[in-house]
Amino acid sequence: MTDLLLSSLIIGVGLAMDSFSVSLAGGASLKENIGKTAVTAGIFFGFFQFAMPLLGWAIGVPITQVIDPYGYWIVVGLFFFIGGKMIWDSFSDDEEGISLIGCKVLLLLAVATSIDALAVGMSFALIGEAILLPAVIIGVVAFVFSFFGVLAGHKLSSILGNKMQIFGGVILVLIGIKFLIEYCL
Repeated sequence: MTDLLLSSLIIGVGLAMDSFSVSLAGGASLKENIGKTAVTAGIFFGFFQFAMPLLGWAIGVPITQVIDPYGYWIVVGLFFFIGGKMIWDSFSDDEEGISLIGCKVLLLLAVATSIDALAVGMSFALIGEAILLPAVIIGVVAFVFSFFGVLAGHKLSSILGNKMQIFGGVILVLIGIKFLIEYCL
Protein backbone atom coordinates (compact mmCIF):
# COMPACT_ATOMS: atom_id res chain seq x y z
CA MET A 1 0.00 0.00 0.00
CA THR A 2 2.85 2.40 0.83
CA ASP A 3 4.47 1.66 -2.53
CA LEU A 4 1.20 2.50 -4.32
CA LEU A 5 0.88 5.78 -2.40
CA LEU A 6 4.46 6.79 -3.08
CA SER A 7 4.36 5.83 -6.75
CA SER A 8 1.00 7.61 -7.17
CA LEU A 9 2.45 10.75 -5.58
CA ILE A 10 5.50 10.65 -7.86
CA ILE A 11 3.29 10.07 -10.92
CA GLY A 12 1.01 12.90 -9.76
CA VAL A 13 3.92 15.33 -9.48
CA GLY A 14 5.18 14.35 -12.94
CA LEU A 15 1.73 14.73 -14.50
CA ALA A 16 1.08 18.04 -12.71
CA MET A 17 4.10 19.76 -14.28
CA ASP A 18 2.20 20.62 -17.47
CA SER A 19 -0.74 21.97 -15.46
CA PHE A 20 1.65 23.95 -13.26
CA SER A 21 3.38 25.46 -16.30
CA VAL A 22 0.09 26.48 -17.90
CA SER A 23 -1.15 27.90 -14.60
CA LEU A 24 2.10 29.81 -14.15
CA ALA A 25 1.73 31.29 -17.63
CA GLY A 26 -1.94 32.09 -17.07
CA GLY A 27 -1.30 33.67 -13.70
CA ALA A 28 1.20 36.01 -15.34
CA SER A 29 -1.55 37.75 -17.29
CA LEU A 30 -4.02 38.17 -14.41
CA LYS A 31 -4.83 41.63 -13.13
CA GLU A 32 -7.75 40.78 -10.80
CA ASN A 33 -9.60 37.85 -9.22
CA ILE A 34 -6.31 36.04 -8.68
CA GLY A 35 -7.55 33.84 -5.82
CA LYS A 36 -10.78 32.92 -7.57
CA THR A 37 -8.94 32.12 -10.80
CA ALA A 38 -6.37 30.04 -8.90
CA VAL A 39 -9.14 27.95 -7.34
CA THR A 40 -11.00 27.62 -10.66
CA ALA A 41 -7.87 26.59 -12.56
CA GLY A 42 -7.00 24.15 -9.77
CA ILE A 43 -10.45 22.60 -9.97
CA PHE A 44 -10.34 22.23 -13.76
CA PHE A 45 -6.80 20.86 -13.94
CA GLY A 46 -7.25 18.71 -10.83
CA PHE A 47 -10.53 17.25 -12.05
CA PHE A 48 -9.19 16.28 -15.46
CA GLN A 49 -5.97 14.89 -13.99
CA PHE A 50 -8.25 12.80 -11.74
CA ALA A 51 -10.78 11.80 -14.41
CA MET A 52 -8.41 10.92 -17.26
CA PRO A 53 -6.70 8.01 -15.45
CA LEU A 54 -10.15 6.66 -14.59
CA LEU A 55 -11.21 6.96 -18.21
CA GLY A 56 -7.96 5.41 -19.42
CA TRP A 57 -8.36 2.54 -16.98
CA ALA A 58 -12.00 2.00 -18.00
CA ILE A 59 -11.42 1.94 -21.74
CA GLY A 60 -8.10 0.15 -21.59
CA VAL A 61 -5.98 -0.52 -24.62
CA PRO A 62 -8.43 -0.61 -27.60
CA ILE A 63 -9.02 3.16 -27.59
CA THR A 64 -5.32 3.89 -28.02
CA GLN A 65 -5.61 2.94 -31.69
CA VAL A 66 -8.31 5.61 -32.11
CA ILE A 67 -6.49 8.32 -30.11
CA ASP A 68 -2.93 7.70 -31.29
CA PRO A 69 -3.19 9.00 -34.85
CA TYR A 70 -4.70 12.39 -33.91
CA GLY A 71 -4.65 13.04 -30.16
CA TYR A 72 -1.04 14.09 -29.79
CA TRP A 73 -1.15 16.25 -32.92
CA ILE A 74 -4.14 18.15 -31.52
CA VAL A 75 -2.38 18.63 -28.18
CA VAL A 76 0.85 19.76 -29.88
CA GLY A 77 -1.10 22.20 -32.08
CA LEU A 78 -2.91 23.67 -29.06
CA PHE A 79 0.30 24.27 -27.13
CA PHE A 80 2.10 25.73 -30.15
CA PHE A 81 -0.84 28.01 -30.97
CA ILE A 82 -1.45 29.26 -27.41
CA GLY A 83 2.29 29.61 -26.63
CA GLY A 84 2.99 31.34 -29.94
CA LYS A 85 0.08 33.70 -29.38
CA MET A 86 1.40 34.60 -25.93
CA ILE A 87 4.85 35.37 -27.32
CA TRP A 88 3.35 37.39 -30.18
CA ASP A 89 1.02 39.31 -27.84
CA SER A 90 3.90 40.17 -25.49
CA PHE A 91 5.29 42.45 -28.20
CA SER A 92 2.03 44.37 -28.62
CA ASP A 93 0.55 46.99 -26.31
CA ASP A 94 -2.25 44.59 -25.38
CA GLU A 95 -0.74 42.46 -22.58
CA GLU A 96 -3.49 39.84 -22.58
CA GLY A 97 -1.40 36.65 -22.43
CA ILE A 98 -2.97 33.26 -21.86
CA SER A 99 -6.35 33.54 -20.27
CA LEU A 100 -7.48 31.23 -17.52
CA ILE A 101 -10.80 33.03 -17.51
CA GLY A 102 -13.69 31.18 -19.10
CA CYS A 103 -14.77 27.57 -19.14
CA LYS A 104 -13.93 26.92 -22.80
CA VAL A 105 -10.28 27.92 -22.47
CA LEU A 106 -9.85 26.11 -19.16
CA LEU A 107 -11.54 23.02 -20.57
CA LEU A 108 -9.21 22.93 -23.58
CA LEU A 109 -6.12 23.48 -21.47
CA ALA A 110 -7.20 20.95 -18.83
CA VAL A 111 -7.86 18.27 -21.43
CA ALA A 112 -4.64 19.04 -23.29
CA THR A 113 -2.53 18.81 -20.12
CA SER A 114 -4.19 15.60 -18.95
CA ILE A 115 -3.68 13.40 -22.03
CA ASP A 116 -0.68 11.82 -20.30
CA ALA A 117 -2.95 10.91 -17.37
CA LEU A 118 -5.17 8.96 -19.78
CA ALA A 119 -2.16 6.86 -20.72
CA VAL A 120 -1.33 6.34 -17.03
CA GLY A 121 -4.83 4.97 -16.47
CA MET A 122 -4.39 2.59 -19.40
CA SER A 123 -1.07 1.48 -17.94
CA PHE A 124 -2.70 0.73 -14.59
CA ALA A 125 -5.38 -1.33 -16.40
CA LEU A 126 -2.72 -3.30 -18.26
CA ILE A 127 -0.89 -4.24 -15.07
CA GLY A 128 -4.14 -4.98 -13.21
CA GLU A 129 -3.67 -2.26 -10.60
CA ALA A 130 -6.58 -0.43 -8.95
CA ILE A 131 -6.93 3.15 -10.16
CA LEU A 132 -9.24 5.07 -7.79
CA LEU A 133 -6.69 5.95 -5.09
CA PRO A 134 -3.94 6.85 -7.59
CA ALA A 135 -6.44 8.98 -9.55
CA VAL A 136 -7.46 10.87 -6.41
CA ILE A 137 -3.81 11.50 -5.50
CA ILE A 138 -3.01 12.62 -9.07
CA GLY A 139 -6.01 14.98 -9.06
CA VAL A 140 -5.17 16.52 -5.68
CA VAL A 141 -1.54 17.06 -6.66
CA ALA A 142 -2.64 18.72 -9.93
CA PHE A 143 -5.07 20.97 -8.02
CA VAL A 144 -2.34 22.08 -5.60
CA PHE A 145 0.26 22.65 -8.34
CA SER A 146 -2.22 24.56 -10.54
CA PHE A 147 -3.48 26.70 -7.67
CA PHE A 148 0.02 27.72 -6.64
CA GLY A 149 1.08 28.05 -10.29
CA VAL A 150 -1.50 30.79 -10.84
CA LEU A 151 -0.40 32.62 -7.68
CA ALA A 152 3.30 32.31 -8.54
CA GLY A 153 2.73 33.42 -12.13
CA HIS A 154 0.87 36.52 -10.97
CA LYS A 155 3.58 37.38 -8.45
CA LEU A 156 6.37 36.87 -11.00
CA SER A 157 4.59 38.98 -13.61
CA SER A 158 4.47 41.94 -11.22
CA ILE A 159 8.25 41.64 -10.93
CA LEU A 160 9.16 40.75 -14.53
CA GLY A 161 6.37 42.45 -16.52
CA ASN A 162 5.86 41.24 -20.10
CA LYS A 163 8.99 39.09 -19.90
CA MET A 164 6.88 36.70 -17.83
CA GLN A 165 4.40 36.50 -20.72
CA ILE A 166 7.23 35.59 -23.11
CA PHE A 167 8.48 33.05 -20.57
CA GLY A 168 4.97 31.56 -20.29
CA GLY A 169 4.65 31.33 -24.06
CA VAL A 170 8.03 29.64 -24.34
CA ILE A 171 6.99 27.15 -21.62
CA LEU A 172 3.84 26.24 -23.57
CA VAL A 173 5.77 25.83 -26.83
CA LEU A 174 8.29 23.63 -24.98
CA ILE A 175 5.46 21.48 -23.63
CA GLY A 176 4.23 21.14 -27.22
CA ILE A 177 7.73 20.10 -28.31
CA LYS A 178 7.83 17.58 -25.44
CA PHE A 179 4.57 16.04 -26.68
CA LEU A 180 5.90 16.04 -30.25
CA ILE A 181 9.09 14.26 -29.22
CA GLU A 182 7.16 11.72 -27.12
CA TYR A 183 4.85 11.02 -30.04
CA CYS A 184 7.58 10.75 -32.65
CA LEU A 185 9.89 8.57 -30.57
